[in-house]
Amino acid sequence: MVATVTKTNLDGFRSLWFLCPMFHLKNIRESTCLFITVCILTSQSLADEQDFIEDFLKREYSLVKPYRGLGLSSSSQWDLMGTAMVTPDYVRLTPDLQSRQGAVWSRIPLSVQDWELQVHFKIHGQGKKNLNGDGMAIWLTKDRMQNGPVFGNMNQFTGLGIFVDTYPNADKNLDRLFPFVSVMLGNGTLSYDHDYDGRTTELGGCAAMTRNAVYDTLLLVRYSKNRLTLMVDVDGKQEWKDCADVTGLRLPSGYFFGASSATGDLSDNHDLISMKLYQLTVERTPKEEEEEEEVAIPRVDNMEQFQVEVQEEEMSGVQFFFTLLFSVLGLGVLAVVGLSVYGRWKENKRKRFY
Repeated sequence: MVATVTKTNLDGFRSLWFLCPMFHLKNIRESTCLFITVCILTSQSLADEQDFIEDFLKREYSLVKPYRGLGLSSSSQWDLMGTAMVTPDYVRLTPDLQSRQGAVWSRIPLSVQDWELQVHFKIHGQGKKNLNGDGMAIWLTKDRMQNGPVFGNMNQFTGLGIFVDTYPNADKNLDRLFPFVSVMLGNGTLSYDHDYDGRTTELGGCAAMTRNAVYDTLLLVRYSKNRLTLMVDVDGKQEWKDCADVTGLRLPSGYFFGASSATGDLSDNHDLISMKLYQLTVERTPKEEEEEEEVAIPRVDNMEQFQVEVQEEEMSGVQFFFTLLFSVLGLGVLAVVGLSVYGRWKENKRKRFY
Protein backbone atom coordinates (compact mmCIF):
# COMPACT_ATOMS: atom_id res chain seq x y z
CA MET A 1 0.00 0.00 0.00
CA VAL A 2 1.37 3.43 -0.94
CA ALA A 3 0.54 6.35 1.30
CA THR A 4 -0.53 9.55 -0.48
CA VAL A 5 0.70 12.87 0.85
CA THR A 6 -2.36 15.07 1.13
CA LYS A 7 -2.61 18.83 1.11
CA THR A 8 -2.96 18.77 4.90
CA ASN A 9 0.33 16.92 5.18
CA LEU A 10 2.06 19.46 2.88
CA ASP A 11 0.82 22.29 5.04
CA GLY A 12 2.21 20.44 8.03
CA PHE A 13 5.58 20.10 6.29
CA ARG A 14 5.74 23.88 5.63
CA SER A 15 4.98 24.70 9.27
CA LEU A 16 7.58 22.23 10.43
CA TRP A 17 10.12 23.62 7.98
CA PHE A 18 9.84 27.07 9.51
CA LEU A 19 10.70 25.55 12.85
CA CYS A 20 13.89 24.14 11.46
CA PRO A 21 15.92 27.41 11.31
CA MET A 22 16.11 27.39 15.10
CA PHE A 23 19.00 24.98 14.57
CA HIS A 24 22.21 26.82 13.80
CA LEU A 25 24.06 23.94 12.22
CA LYS A 26 22.96 23.07 8.73
CA ASN A 27 23.48 19.29 9.03
CA ILE A 28 21.50 19.05 12.23
CA ARG A 29 18.70 21.13 10.75
CA GLU A 30 18.43 19.01 7.62
CA SER A 31 18.61 15.74 9.55
CA THR A 32 15.92 16.81 11.98
CA CYS A 33 13.56 17.96 9.25
CA LEU A 34 14.11 14.71 7.37
CA PHE A 35 13.34 12.71 10.51
CA ILE A 36 10.10 14.64 11.15
CA THR A 37 9.02 14.16 7.54
CA VAL A 38 9.61 10.40 7.70
CA CYS A 39 7.61 10.17 10.94
CA ILE A 40 4.63 11.96 9.40
CA LEU A 41 4.72 9.79 6.28
CA THR A 42 4.91 6.66 8.41
CA SER A 43 1.97 7.69 10.57
CA GLN A 44 -0.07 8.47 7.45
CA SER A 45 0.81 5.06 6.00
CA LEU A 46 -0.26 3.29 9.18
CA ALA A 47 -3.53 5.19 9.18
CA ASP A 48 -4.20 4.19 5.57
CA GLU A 49 -3.38 0.57 6.41
CA GLN A 50 -5.79 0.65 9.36
CA ASP A 51 -8.55 1.98 7.08
CA PHE A 52 -7.73 -0.79 4.62
CA ILE A 53 -8.20 -3.44 7.30
CA GLU A 54 -11.42 -1.92 8.61
CA ASP A 55 -12.91 -1.95 5.11
CA PHE A 56 -12.76 -5.76 5.13
CA LEU A 57 -14.19 -6.25 8.61
CA LYS A 58 -17.59 -7.88 8.10
CA ARG A 59 -19.58 -6.29 10.88
CA GLU A 60 -22.70 -8.37 10.23
CA TYR A 61 -20.76 -11.48 11.25
CA SER A 62 -18.76 -9.82 14.05
CA LEU A 63 -19.54 -9.53 17.74
CA VAL A 64 -17.80 -6.56 19.36
CA LYS A 65 -18.38 -4.01 22.11
CA PRO A 66 -20.79 -2.50 22.96
CA TYR A 67 -22.73 -5.57 21.70
CA ARG A 68 -25.59 -3.55 20.26
CA GLY A 69 -26.56 -6.19 17.71
CA LEU A 70 -27.22 -8.82 20.35
CA GLY A 71 -30.54 -9.47 22.02
CA LEU A 72 -34.16 -10.38 21.56
CA SER A 73 -35.24 -7.66 19.12
CA SER A 74 -36.02 -8.51 15.51
CA SER A 75 -33.15 -6.31 14.30
CA SER A 76 -30.55 -8.17 16.36
CA GLN A 77 -27.81 -10.04 14.47
CA TRP A 78 -26.96 -12.40 17.34
CA ASP A 79 -29.07 -14.52 19.72
CA LEU A 80 -28.36 -15.42 23.32
CA MET A 81 -29.11 -18.88 24.64
CA GLY A 82 -29.17 -20.58 28.03
CA THR A 83 -27.20 -18.84 30.77
CA ALA A 84 -25.45 -16.42 28.38
CA MET A 85 -25.67 -12.79 29.50
CA VAL A 86 -24.31 -9.47 28.21
CA THR A 87 -22.11 -7.14 30.27
CA PRO A 88 -20.35 -3.93 29.15
CA ASP A 89 -17.03 -5.78 28.72
CA TYR A 90 -17.90 -9.31 27.64
CA VAL A 91 -20.60 -11.86 26.93
CA ARG A 92 -20.54 -14.43 29.73
CA LEU A 93 -21.55 -17.79 28.29
CA THR A 94 -21.51 -19.63 31.61
CA PRO A 95 -20.77 -18.44 35.15
CA ASP A 96 -18.55 -20.25 37.64
CA LEU A 97 -21.45 -22.47 38.72
CA GLN A 98 -22.26 -26.13 38.23
CA SER A 99 -24.50 -27.55 35.49
CA ARG A 100 -24.79 -24.49 33.25
CA GLN A 101 -24.97 -24.15 29.46
CA GLY A 102 -24.80 -20.95 27.45
CA ALA A 103 -24.27 -19.87 23.87
CA VAL A 104 -24.42 -17.01 21.40
CA TRP A 105 -25.33 -17.56 17.74
CA SER A 106 -25.30 -15.42 14.63
CA ARG A 107 -28.60 -15.03 12.81
CA ILE A 108 -27.00 -14.34 9.43
CA PRO A 109 -25.70 -17.32 7.40
CA LEU A 110 -22.13 -16.93 6.18
CA SER A 111 -21.74 -16.14 2.49
CA VAL A 112 -18.05 -15.16 2.47
CA GLN A 113 -15.81 -17.55 0.53
CA ASP A 114 -12.43 -16.73 2.09
CA TRP A 115 -12.38 -15.45 5.65
CA GLU A 116 -10.44 -15.01 8.87
CA LEU A 117 -12.03 -15.14 12.31
CA GLN A 118 -10.31 -13.64 15.36
CA VAL A 119 -11.76 -14.64 18.73
CA HIS A 120 -10.88 -12.89 21.99
CA PHE A 121 -12.02 -14.80 25.09
CA LYS A 122 -11.26 -15.45 28.75
CA ILE A 123 -11.69 -18.64 30.82
CA HIS A 124 -11.18 -18.23 34.54
CA GLY A 125 -12.42 -19.60 37.83
CA GLN A 126 -11.65 -20.59 41.42
CA GLY A 127 -11.02 -24.27 40.71
CA LYS A 128 -7.49 -25.61 40.81
CA LYS A 129 -5.71 -27.09 37.79
CA ASN A 130 -7.60 -30.04 36.31
CA LEU A 131 -10.49 -29.29 38.68
CA ASN A 132 -12.35 -26.86 36.46
CA GLY A 133 -15.10 -26.72 33.83
CA ASP A 134 -15.10 -28.45 30.47
CA GLY A 135 -14.21 -25.44 28.32
CA MET A 136 -15.80 -23.67 25.36
CA ALA A 137 -16.21 -24.02 21.61
CA ILE A 138 -16.37 -21.85 18.50
CA TRP A 139 -18.76 -23.09 15.80
CA LEU A 140 -19.56 -22.72 12.11
CA THR A 141 -22.42 -25.15 11.66
CA LYS A 142 -25.57 -25.87 9.70
CA ASP A 143 -27.80 -25.90 12.79
CA ARG A 144 -27.89 -23.19 15.42
CA MET A 145 -29.38 -22.70 18.88
CA GLN A 146 -29.20 -26.39 19.86
CA ASN A 147 -28.43 -27.53 23.40
CA GLY A 148 -26.25 -30.59 23.76
CA PRO A 149 -23.35 -32.39 25.43
CA VAL A 150 -20.53 -31.01 23.26
CA PHE A 151 -19.47 -27.87 25.13
CA GLY A 152 -23.11 -26.78 25.25
CA ASN A 153 -23.98 -27.68 21.64
CA MET A 154 -25.53 -30.71 19.96
CA ASN A 155 -23.57 -33.87 19.21
CA GLN A 156 -23.34 -35.23 15.66
CA PHE A 157 -23.27 -31.65 14.37
CA THR A 158 -22.73 -30.66 10.74
CA GLY A 159 -19.93 -28.16 10.26
CA LEU A 160 -16.80 -26.94 12.01
CA GLY A 161 -16.00 -27.03 15.72
CA ILE A 162 -13.00 -25.41 17.44
CA PHE A 163 -12.75 -26.74 20.99
CA VAL A 164 -10.91 -25.13 23.90
CA ASP A 165 -10.85 -28.14 26.20
CA THR A 166 -9.78 -27.31 29.75
CA TYR A 167 -10.62 -30.59 31.50
CA PRO A 168 -8.78 -33.87 30.72
CA ASN A 169 -11.30 -36.70 30.81
CA ALA A 170 -8.73 -39.25 29.66
CA ASP A 171 -6.35 -38.04 32.35
CA LYS A 172 -4.50 -41.37 32.55
CA ASN A 173 -3.25 -40.99 28.99
CA LEU A 174 -0.47 -38.48 29.58
CA ASP A 175 0.21 -37.79 25.92
CA ARG A 176 -0.83 -34.13 25.97
CA LEU A 177 -1.05 -31.08 28.16
CA PHE A 178 -4.27 -29.24 29.00
CA PRO A 179 -5.86 -26.87 28.18
CA PHE A 180 -5.89 -28.20 24.61
CA VAL A 181 -7.29 -26.56 21.47
CA SER A 182 -8.50 -28.89 18.71
CA VAL A 183 -10.37 -28.89 15.39
CA MET A 184 -13.20 -31.22 14.41
CA LEU A 185 -15.28 -31.40 11.23
CA GLY A 186 -18.71 -32.93 11.63
CA ASN A 187 -20.82 -34.43 8.84
CA GLY A 188 -23.95 -35.15 10.86
CA THR A 189 -22.95 -38.71 11.82
CA LEU A 190 -19.64 -38.30 13.69
CA SER A 191 -19.84 -38.12 17.47
CA TYR A 192 -17.52 -36.25 19.80
CA ASP A 193 -16.06 -38.73 22.30
CA HIS A 194 -15.80 -37.03 25.69
CA ASP A 195 -14.12 -40.01 27.31
CA TYR A 196 -11.08 -39.56 25.06
CA ASP A 197 -11.32 -35.74 24.73
CA GLY A 198 -12.31 -36.00 21.06
CA ARG A 199 -9.08 -37.67 19.95
CA THR A 200 -10.81 -40.06 17.55
CA THR A 201 -12.28 -37.25 15.41
CA GLU A 202 -9.85 -34.35 15.75
CA LEU A 203 -8.03 -33.00 12.71
CA GLY A 204 -5.29 -31.28 14.66
CA GLY A 205 -4.62 -29.18 17.72
CA CYS A 206 -2.15 -27.88 20.27
CA ALA A 207 -1.72 -27.23 23.97
CA ALA A 208 -2.44 -23.60 24.94
CA MET A 209 -2.56 -22.16 28.44
CA THR A 210 -5.91 -20.45 28.04
CA ARG A 211 -7.29 -20.83 31.57
CA ASN A 212 -6.61 -18.20 34.27
CA ALA A 213 -4.14 -16.62 31.86
CA VAL A 214 -2.40 -13.37 32.77
CA TYR A 215 -2.45 -12.20 29.15
CA ASP A 216 -5.23 -11.89 26.58
CA THR A 217 -6.20 -15.22 25.02
CA LEU A 218 -6.98 -15.18 21.31
CA LEU A 219 -7.69 -17.67 18.53
CA LEU A 220 -7.32 -17.09 14.81
CA VAL A 221 -9.15 -19.31 12.32
CA ARG A 222 -8.40 -18.75 8.64
CA TYR A 223 -10.19 -20.54 5.80
CA SER A 224 -9.06 -20.04 2.21
CA LYS A 225 -8.71 -22.31 -0.82
CA ASN A 226 -9.97 -25.34 1.10
CA ARG A 227 -7.30 -24.89 3.74
CA LEU A 228 -8.02 -24.27 7.41
CA THR A 229 -5.33 -22.71 9.60
CA LEU A 230 -5.67 -22.40 13.36
CA MET A 231 -3.35 -20.19 15.44
CA VAL A 232 -3.27 -19.02 19.06
CA ASP A 233 -1.88 -16.09 21.01
CA VAL A 234 -1.89 -16.77 24.76
CA ASP A 235 1.54 -15.81 26.14
CA GLY A 236 1.49 -12.03 25.78
CA LYS A 237 4.04 -11.84 22.95
CA GLN A 238 1.43 -10.57 20.47
CA GLU A 239 2.55 -13.23 18.03
CA TRP A 240 0.44 -15.95 16.45
CA LYS A 241 1.58 -19.50 17.19
CA ASP A 242 0.72 -22.30 14.76
CA CYS A 243 -1.75 -24.77 16.22
CA ALA A 244 -3.31 -26.76 13.36
CA ASP A 245 -3.16 -26.77 9.56
CA VAL A 246 -5.73 -28.82 7.63
CA THR A 247 -5.65 -29.00 3.83
CA GLY A 248 -8.40 -30.33 1.61
CA LEU A 249 -11.15 -29.17 4.00
CA ARG A 250 -14.38 -28.30 2.23
CA LEU A 251 -17.14 -26.29 3.89
CA PRO A 252 -20.55 -25.49 2.40
CA SER A 253 -21.77 -21.90 2.47
CA GLY A 254 -24.73 -20.69 4.47
CA TYR A 255 -23.60 -21.94 7.90
CA PHE A 256 -23.83 -20.00 11.18
CA PHE A 257 -21.14 -18.79 13.56
CA GLY A 258 -21.57 -19.40 17.26
CA ALA A 259 -19.82 -19.85 20.60
CA SER A 260 -20.90 -22.05 23.48
CA SER A 261 -19.71 -23.51 26.78
CA ALA A 262 -20.89 -25.85 29.50
CA THR A 263 -20.14 -26.74 33.10
CA GLY A 264 -20.90 -29.96 34.97
CA ASP A 265 -19.80 -30.96 38.44
CA LEU A 266 -16.86 -28.59 37.93
CA SER A 267 -17.18 -25.02 36.66
CA ASP A 268 -15.52 -21.88 35.27
CA ASN A 269 -16.43 -18.46 33.94
CA HIS A 270 -16.41 -18.55 30.12
CA ASP A 271 -16.32 -15.01 28.72
CA LEU A 272 -16.46 -14.09 25.05
CA ILE A 273 -14.98 -10.63 24.51
CA SER A 274 -15.14 -10.39 20.71
CA MET A 275 -15.48 -12.31 17.47
CA LYS A 276 -14.24 -10.42 14.41
CA LEU A 277 -14.65 -11.78 10.89
CA TYR A 278 -12.53 -10.41 8.06
CA GLN A 279 -13.16 -11.09 4.39
CA LEU A 280 -9.96 -12.10 2.60
CA THR A 281 -9.14 -10.97 -0.92
CA VAL A 282 -7.72 -14.08 -2.60
CA GLU A 283 -6.76 -14.34 -6.25
CA ARG A 284 -7.52 -17.60 -8.03
CA THR A 285 -6.24 -18.88 -11.34
CA PRO A 286 -8.76 -20.02 -13.97
CA LYS A 287 -7.78 -23.61 -13.17
CA GLU A 288 -8.46 -23.08 -9.47
CA GLU A 289 -11.83 -21.55 -10.30
CA GLU A 290 -12.74 -24.62 -12.34
CA GLU A 291 -11.58 -26.99 -9.61
CA GLU A 292 -13.53 -25.11 -6.92
CA GLU A 293 -16.21 -27.55 -5.83
CA GLU A 294 -19.45 -26.74 -4.05
CA VAL A 295 -20.24 -29.32 -1.39
CA ALA A 296 -23.46 -30.04 0.46
CA ILE A 297 -21.84 -31.89 3.38
CA PRO A 298 -18.53 -30.88 5.01
CA ARG A 299 -15.66 -33.20 4.31
CA VAL A 300 -11.89 -33.52 4.34
CA ASP A 301 -9.95 -35.02 1.45
CA ASN A 302 -8.05 -38.13 2.52
CA MET A 303 -9.69 -38.29 5.94
CA GLU A 304 -7.64 -41.38 6.83
CA GLN A 305 -4.56 -39.26 7.47
CA PHE A 306 -6.25 -37.71 10.50
CA GLN A 307 -7.51 -40.88 12.14
CA VAL A 308 -6.12 -41.33 15.63
CA GLU A 309 -5.67 -44.72 17.24
CA VAL A 310 -6.78 -44.55 20.84
CA GLN A 311 -4.99 -47.12 22.97
CA GLU A 312 -6.97 -48.91 25.60
CA GLU A 313 -6.08 -47.91 29.14
CA GLU A 314 -3.42 -50.24 30.56
CA MET A 315 -3.95 -51.97 33.89
CA SER A 316 -2.14 -50.38 36.82
CA GLY A 317 0.01 -52.38 39.28
CA VAL A 318 -2.64 -52.26 42.02
CA GLN A 319 -5.37 -53.36 39.62
CA PHE A 320 -3.18 -56.19 38.37
CA PHE A 321 -2.49 -57.37 41.95
CA PHE A 322 -6.15 -57.49 42.95
CA THR A 323 -7.13 -59.11 39.66
CA LEU A 324 -4.52 -61.83 40.22
CA LEU A 325 -5.54 -62.25 43.87
CA PHE A 326 -9.24 -62.69 43.07
CA SER A 327 -8.39 -65.02 40.22
CA VAL A 328 -6.33 -67.25 42.54
CA LEU A 329 -9.08 -67.19 45.19
CA GLY A 330 -11.67 -68.06 42.57
CA LEU A 331 -9.61 -70.98 41.34
CA GLY A 332 -9.11 -72.13 44.95
CA VAL A 333 -12.85 -72.09 45.61
CA LEU A 334 -13.50 -74.02 42.40
CA ALA A 335 -10.83 -76.58 43.40
CA VAL A 336 -12.38 -77.08 46.86
CA VAL A 337 -15.85 -77.49 45.41
CA GLY A 338 -14.53 -79.88 42.80
CA LEU A 339 -12.70 -82.02 45.38
CA SER A 340 -15.79 -82.06 47.62
CA VAL A 341 -18.02 -83.23 44.77
CA TYR A 342 -15.47 -85.82 43.71
CA GLY A 343 -15.16 -87.13 47.32
CA ARG A 344 -18.92 -87.54 47.65
CA TRP A 345 -19.13 -89.27 44.29
CA LYS A 346 -16.33 -91.68 45.25
CA GLU A 347 -17.97 -92.41 48.63
CA ASN A 348 -21.32 -93.10 47.01
CA LYS A 349 -19.68 -95.39 44.51
CA ARG A 350 -17.98 -97.35 47.31
CA LYS A 351 -21.29 -97.83 49.18
CA ARG A 352 -22.78 -99.58 46.17
CA PHE A 353 -20.53 -102.61 46.81
CA TYR A 354 -21.90 -103.24 50.33
